[in-house]
Amino acid sequence: MTASSVLFLSALYTVFSFGHAFTLLTFDVDGTLVSSSGWADSAHGRAYPYAVSKILGQNKSVKPVPDVLKRDDFHGSTDGLILLRLARAALDVPPKEAAASLDELMSCMYRYISELSDEEVGHGLTVLPGVLSTFESLAKMKDEVMCGLVTGNVEGIARRKMRSVGIYQTGALSPTSNSQARRRVWPGTEDLGFIGGFGSDYCSGDIDDATRNYLDRGEQISIATDRCREVLNDSEGDVALKRVVHIGDAPADVLAAKAFCEMQDELCVGMVAVATGSYGADELQGLVGEYVPGVWEPVVLEKGLADPNFLR
Repeated sequence: MTASSVLFLSALYTVFSFGHAFTLLTFDVDGTLVSSSGWADSAHGRAYPYAVSKILGQNKSVKPVPDVLKRDDFHGSTDGLILLRLARAALDVPPKEAAASLDELMSCMYRYISELSDEEVGHGLTVLPGVLSTFESLAKMKDEVMCGLVTGNVEGIARRKMRSVGIYQTGALSPTSNSQARRRVWPGTEDLGFIGGFGSDYCSGDIDDATRNYLDRGEQISIATDRCREVLNDSEGDVALKRVVHIGDAPADVLAAKAFCEMQDELCVGMVAVATGSYGADELQGLVGEYVPGVWEPVVLEKGLADPNFLR
């Protein structure tokens, strides 16, 4: 473990140890909490071409995302950007035209998922080592920490995935803010809501700028942060959000957390880059940059949430 890792984990423990200073933990999903056996086995993966075909293609057959797009155009990206890229690549629909139907596309993706059982939604997904035990521990720390997701997933799909693999049942994920609950209803998941920033919350629509893969996600961290502050402001007692820590496996996660850090100057921003997805620890370490105590506090954990130091 590097010196910066020790500093980060010590700071994490310090924030957790004082009840009035809250930390928000935002977790990516794919490659961070769960692994997938492949797009063909994934209900979420099948929902992209289904929605594009139904909404924009008059039921014309649309190939799976990996058969149409380059890896960098979908891995670590958001559902909104992936849908727009798929629409152009498969059906030659211009991004601006497809963007006008983006809410409908996301709703169609969710409808596809909503008709499946939890077993079908979770087929091909495996919870990564250490995830459930870590979340069970976090469920006992709600006086110091709030947990949510920051993911490119459509919110309703993220809810179903979390229940299908048993993460929701740990009780660690914090309830939605009032404004989040009112913003959009995902039928059948009203009792599964939790705080976060999702692919259905923000999409720039700029599919030709590769930096949007992480800048859009940075906006999602900001959205989750605002929702956390809303919950804390509505609670009793003198509590304040002091730190936001994003946990993710992809370069886009690291760069998104960096972008969010640069957006604001009130909070300490942490980043736990986990080498449990498609990227190695060395590659992630090369992206996290210099550790600046109290400002930008990154760490790379090769074993992800299975690392015994994650909550040390």
